Amino acid sequence: MSERARRTLVSSLYTQPLSLAVGAAIGIVTAVVTAFFVPTTPVIVAVVAMTVIVIARVLASYALATTTRASTRMLELTFEIGAFSHALLFGLLGAMTIYYGAPVEVEVMMVSCALCYGMGIASRNAGRPMIALGQMLLSFIPVIIACLLDGSIALLMLGFSILIAIPSTASVTLNVQRVLHNSIASAQTSERLARKMEVLAHTDIVTGLSNRAGFNDLLVSHLMQIDPQQPLALFWLDLDRFKEVNDLLGHQIGDRVLSEVARRLRDSLPEGAGIARFGGDEFVFFCNVHHRSQCEALARRILEQIMRPMHFDKERMELSGSMGIALMPDDGTDADRLMQAADLALYHAKLGARGGHRFFDPSMTRELASRREIEAELRQAIKRDELSLFYQPIVDLETGRIRCFEALLRWFHPIKGELRPAEFIPVAEETGVIVTLGNWITRQAALACAQWPEDISVAVNLSPLQIKAPGAVLAIEQALREAKLDPSRLELEVTESLFIEDSVQTAAFIEELAAKGVRFALDDFGTGYSSLSYIHKFPFSKIKVDRCFVSGEDAGPRAHAIIRAVAAMGRGLEMEIVAEGLEEQCQVETVREAGCTLGQGYFFSRAVPDYLAAMLLAQDRDGDGLRAA
Repeated sequence: MSERARRTLVSSLYTQPLSLAVGAAIGIVTAVVTAFFVPTTPVIVAVVAMTVIVIARVLASYALATTTRASTRMLELTFEIGAFSHALLFGLLGAMTIYYGAPVEVEVMMVSCALCYGMGIASRNAGRPMIALGQMLLSFIPVIIACLLDGSIALLMLGFSILIAIPSTASVTLNVQRVLHNSIASAQTSERLARKMEVLAHTDIVTGLSNRAGFNDLLVSHLMQIDPQQPLALFWLDLDRFKEVNDLLGHQIGDRVLSEVARRLRDSLPEGAGIARFGGDEFVFFCNVHHRSQCEALARRILEQIMRPMHFDKERMELSGSMGIALMPDDGTDADRLMQAADLALYHAKLGARGGHRFFDPSMTRELASRREIEAELRQAIKRDELSLFYQPIVDLETGRIRCFEALLRWFHPIKGELRPAEFIPVAEETGVIVTLGNWITRQAALACAQWPEDISVAVNLSPLQIKAPGAVLAIEQALREAKLDPSRLELEVTESLFIEDSVQTAAFIEELAAKGVRFALDDFGTGYSSLSYIHKFPFSKIKVDRCFVSGEDAGPRAHAIIRAVAAMGRGLEMEIVAEGLEEQCQVETVREAGCTLGQGYFFSRAVPDYLAAMLLAQDRDGDGLRAA
């Protein structure tokens, strides 16, 4: 039996001290009545002794009923002394009424009390069977001996009856004890499981750190224990491009990387710090600090530790992390505000160079409020038709003819005027509004294209979120059906970052629409994770060379060599090559000589509303092309 179970059973002896007091009062009264009718010295001594013992037992029971200081052995020994003495005196008084020939009514009273006490206590104290059985025997045996010494048939029968009652009463006591023991064992098992489940519910199984729920409890508990003005720093760490580790090396290696990062964090943090993994590749930790420069030094040390090379199964990898930092009480006086501040600081840290950290600044809250305002207004703008599409022509560099229009979104706010896409597209991406917005753009572009000559197509940029949204293919098919547009006249432009994020889902999306005739273009080629495997794997009909190679600061002989290489690849794969950002005649001539087949930029036309796009088409058909060479 465990010590805790033994303690529970011993403590049960002291429960309900009132019942013990009532029994003690009855015992004293019956003992005094016996002494009155049998005034012999042994009886009187026994009565006095019983009175003293039962009073002491009652006082001890009340005193020890709720104590936690006394040891289990001391509680058990104290109860044994009082219980055995009390039971023996009950048995002796019953036996003496028989031995001294007390009046029948007194004899019946005292013997009955002794027997009832022995049988009743056998059940009450069954939690400790040795004590219960000892009390029963001490109250029964003197009466049995007195019955045998008397020798009368009635008393002999009484003694025999008491004797055979002993094993049956003992059996009841042991059964009750067994039930109690099993109940306590089950309760302890359930409690252990509950504690284990609670620990699991608050622990990250990969790293052994606290999870989000555990960290919240840990942080709140820590804040309750310290002075509200005690400086405390909360750090929010996000590993940069960790998804690539899982995608390229598998989740098993990814979990080992997370465990190693957790170990380095534990080794780097000061004593008393709290740390957790918030799912994915995010870690959050806090510690008491004295000043801001201490946080700065700790953040740099941790980021340096994260960037140290790791080795797993002969694979060497280097990671970096971005970190947001919030300080209490400057940035928040409770757990929620502090975590919001650190999260905002992390967001801005990730916008900068990888491997950096940012402290929270109140301006970040204003930016967040501004983004939320833009989000709300953008949702309303979709409903109020404040958004419109402009179309920029993509021109055949040989003939000067318009071959396609790229649909570009414009927002004319009734109060703020025209808002640049850079102001609201990132917000739409972050909030998921881009899915609704992207479907609207595809539908409007398809409707416009349906009004143009059949050899003119329309190009629409797709967001990664739009592709991942449920029913992405169905939404595009619905737009084509509503516009009654041939799928081959719709061109969907995707960027290289899309394949890094989710190549499997992207492949399914592209293959399904390509099978229906929709064409795809690889946009901004050369600025992202350029890989020939994308071009080989997916059915692209067009590659758009980014403007930085044409008219940006990096334009020059090396950039032109890259354009020639891409154009040569395009010819070999029977793909169109579009040069973006054409602004001058010399640039047009350069990209045409390099092998580009199509051009786009201000040299030909800015993006224009649909009615002006129709006029450009009319001009294109009536003349020799748009600025034909």
